[in-house]
Amino acid sequence: MKPLHNAKTGKPGKTGLYSITGLLVTLGIVYGDIGTSPLYVMKAITGASGGQINGDFILGALSCIIWTLTLQTTIKYVLIALRADNKGEGGILALYSLVRQKKRKWLYIVALLGAATLVSDGIITPPMTVISAIEGLKVYNSGIDVVQITIFIIIVLFVVQQFGTRAIGKFFGPVMFFWFLMLAVLGAVQIVPNPGVFAAVNPYYAINFLINEPNTLLIMGAVFLCTTGAEALYSDLGHCGIRNIRTTWVYVKVCLILNYLGQGAWVLSNPEAALAKGANPFFLMMPSFFLVPGIIMATLAAIIASQALITGAYTIFSEAMSLNFWPRQKIDYPELSKGQMYISTINWGMLVCCILVVLHFQSSSNMEAAYGLAITITMLMTTVLLVYYLISQNVKTYLIWLFGTVYCIVELGFFYTNMLKFAEGGWIAIMLATAIALSMYSWFNGQNLKRKYIKYVKINQYLPVIEDLINDETIPKYGANLAYVSSAKREDEIDLKVMYSIINKHPKRADCYWFLILQYDNNPYTFDYEVFELLEGRAYKVKFRLGYKIEPMVSVYFNQVLEDMEKEGRFDPISKYPSMRKHDVLADFEYIVIDRVFTHEFLLSPKERFVLQLFNWVQKIGISDQSAWGLESHNVITEKVPIQTEISYDENRIKRRE
Repeated sequence: MKPLHNAKTGKPGKTGLYSITGLLVTLGIVYGDIGTSPLYVMKAITGASGGQINGDFILGALSCIIWTLTLQTTIKYVLIALRADNKGEGGILALYSLVRQKKRKWLYIVALLGAATLVSDGIITPPMTVISAIEGLKVYNSGIDVVQITIFIIIVLFVVQQFGTRAIGKFFGPVMFFWFLMLAVLGAVQIVPNPGVFAAVNPYYAINFLINEPNTLLIMGAVFLCTTGAEALYSDLGHCGIRNIRTTWVYVKVCLILNYLGQGAWVLSNPEAALAKGANPFFLMMPSFFLVPGIIMATLAAIIASQALITGAYTIFSEAMSLNFWPRQKIDYPELSKGQMYISTINWGMLVCCILVVLHFQSSSNMEAAYGLAITITMLMTTVLLVYYLISQNVKTYLIWLFGTVYCIVELGFFYTNMLKFAEGGWIAIMLATAIALSMYSWFNGQNLKRKYIKYVKINQYLPVIEDLINDETIPKYGANLAYVSSAKREDEIDLKVMYSIINKHPKRADCYWFLILQYDNNPYTFDYEVFELLEGRAYKVKFRLGYKIEPMVSVYFNQVLEDMEKEGRFDPISKYPSMRKHDVLADFEYIVIDRVFTHEFLLSPKERFVLQLFNWVQKIGISDQSAWGLESHNVITEKVPIQTEISYDENRIKRRE
């Protein structure tokens, strides 16, 4: 069966152009999370010091920060992970789409765990960054209610998402450029009188710190906060491009290190002030005349960081929908552009969670316990997938072992240190991640469970019946064109229930039958179709192949197919009814969607019943099948059919009473 058409209409997504504009855009999109880490990292370190601050302690902590940024962000993400792109797209789900194979089915667990923990971290980050910035006002006025101000800013931030943020988004890059410049200058001012802090670049101090510092575990949990935004560098690869990210990272890293060194120098000069309750070296080292402008810049940077994480969450969930990890939900484009999406359910759900996080913790010091734990799991999952990616690229085995061993040890160590904060608030991050991961797991396996019981038949054996049905004028015509949505992947097969609907349930005579197949491709920007003629002018199979970055809009795409066929003279769009044809009235179309439901759940295994129960619950937050396929509601019929599980009729056959 050869296709009549194989029209490719899509193009690979364009990554960010390497230019001054591209570099500024990258600064505004990628570095919000990691760029606001100086607001709380040194504060967390001094808080975990046990009241003992000296030169060895500060140099050791600073050395740990520098080498954590180097190992985790520079080497793992900037140099290695950015190479693992899927047609220019990055992120853990894009990486999963590169390495998934039938013999590695279990990797979906790794991917969904990484995605769930990344979203969980994204829920905690906006409250953490915003409240850390607003707390700077306490240096200026200790009576300010930072909780109320933080909640107000977060509410405004989420409310404006539905209207689009492109108008203000063009200012994000310049604001972040000056933010990092401010970090560098503030740090340099403190370094000048105490240049000895540059010794922290020597890894000896980090190693000595890890071995001899009695509070190493608690402090390394605080140190890890400096690299929590590293995953964003990889996730935003498709938006910004590898060259823009690598170039801007040099600038960002220098500014970050200068600021951390400056904070360390200030702490060494003011140990008592640094150990005071609620003291934040970031704001305390500012000159008094610069405090208000500094707080304003910190707040703007926190808002930009939060904005990036919100839009990042939309991207993760949209990719999860296409990879079958999440139920389809309505995606809007406020700016009438694919560049910015908006998912209402995700937006309001995240808003509620962010407000609850702020109300529960009340301060950034308390949030530090919840922050960072989830992202260590994301990083571990990314490492696992990267190992399989390196294998697929035929990288030398000893290099793969070296990479996997080093990063598993480092990230498991960070995971352990962050787990020490579990009871103090880390449980919230894990609870959120678990809820999301369970939802993803149940949806993925629930869909597979339903597909398990779908029976496919060779379509050729039904074509004579369909041809006779078309010509049987004793059966009332159901419609001119009937389009069935099918899940059959092979060109010569069709769902048995589709044939049952046409022939057995209620014979549906039509002029032409269309069987529409939607198949997702590992390439994020695959966008093409094939048309197979089953009966000349009477029955066709149309296969749409879409990448996981392409939104399914079957009605729109099918109309484009019909336009192509009309131009080629293979389809007549005018109605065949004489009275309608006389006036060039277009032929009618009816879409039929088969909705499969379990009727004998008790015959499933305990595991399958558990998955199905979760699946049914998760399904409630999704949209209908017709909306998920992008079908227009005015001409869609949904037929519910039972899913036939394996029943032993000998054991379950009713007996006649004698």
